[in-house]
Amino acid sequence: MHGRTFSTQGSGGVAVVTSTDPRPSALAASASKSSGTAPLHHSKRKSRIGAFVALTKPRIIELLLVTTLPTMILAERGMPSLTLVLLTLVGGALAAGSANVLNCYVDRDIDAVMGRTKRRPLVTGEVSPAEAMVFGLVLGALSIAWFAVLVNFVAAWLTLAAILLYVVFYTIVLKRRTSQNIVWGGAAGCMPVLIGWSAVTGGLDWAALVLFGIIFLWTPPHYWPLSMRFREDYAAAGVPMLPVVAGEKRVAGEMVAYAVAMVACSLVLIPVGGMGWGYTVIASLSGIWFVYVCVKLYRLAVDPQQQGLASRAPAMKVFHASITYLTIVFAAIAVDPFLPW
Repeated sequence: MHGRTFSTQGSGGVAVVTSTDPRPSALAASASKSSGTAPLHHSKRKSRIGAFVALTKPRIIELLLVTTLPTMILAERGMPSLTLVLLTLVGGALAAGSANVLNCYVDRDIDAVMGRTKRRPLVTGEVSPAEAMVFGLVLGALSIAWFAVLVNFVAAWLTLAAILLYVVFYTIVLKRRTSQNIVWGGAAGCMPVLIGWSAVTGGLDWAALVLFGIIFLWTPPHYWPLSMRFREDYAAAGVPMLPVVAGEKRVAGEMVAYAVAMVACSLVLIPVGGMGWGYTVIASLSGIWFVYVCVKLYRLAVDPQQQGLASRAPAMKVFHASITYLTIVFAAIAVDPFLPW
């Protein structure tokens, strides 16, 4: 072993030679550097994974899946097999993730302009456009293959239709061209109920179409409040959302109309879907409550002394109320088959 040698003068003039073990300072420094680099690489890896996950918009996926499971329970008139439920939810999450990633890819130019979206990974450069496109296409292909192999071909075709509706029909064709973009483009968000129903039955039924109608009519009073709140962002990006091209009075009035139609559609499910008293009471009361919330926003919008206030906190209250309403209604759909009345 190599060491450091020191020569000192001992007693009696005798030279004393001592050898000491080396202090591995260089090795210690190297180890310290390595230990500091490893967490850094780990952190970057986690950040990259998080960036790809963020592109899938997990919160939107959660909302879509909230409607899928109750639909499957209604189609089965009871609890479907756990295997089928898991296969359908995983496939649905893959499909929704694909559509959201490709939406971010197409909209990366306007996302950079809008304050609400300027921190998305494609804008910050955490993920490149090529990486996002490949990621979205892979997720989409995987979701379609997943349904075709593990569920059934009807669900697979509906999954393909859902992705195309959102990415092509809404994002590319409608979003930057018409103020009715979210109305017709919202059909993509209704597809999970058709996919869930077909996963159980292998086809579609009138009840599934009524569920589709509920979500279709729910979409404008859900999304327009958000558009009201971020109207300046959409205007700067050149996206003609209805709150950008129309006044608060018109937007709030149309939200009330859609809310009333949505509640009526939810009640149509009673005879068509054979719903019991549990669903009837919950759907009626929650519907009255949500219409009331929309009417409050309308009254604020038409009040000349409250000009401009409807687009702020009150609009976001309607946005959050819409999520609560949909969750309550579909929870009632899930519970109803198990009730004795």
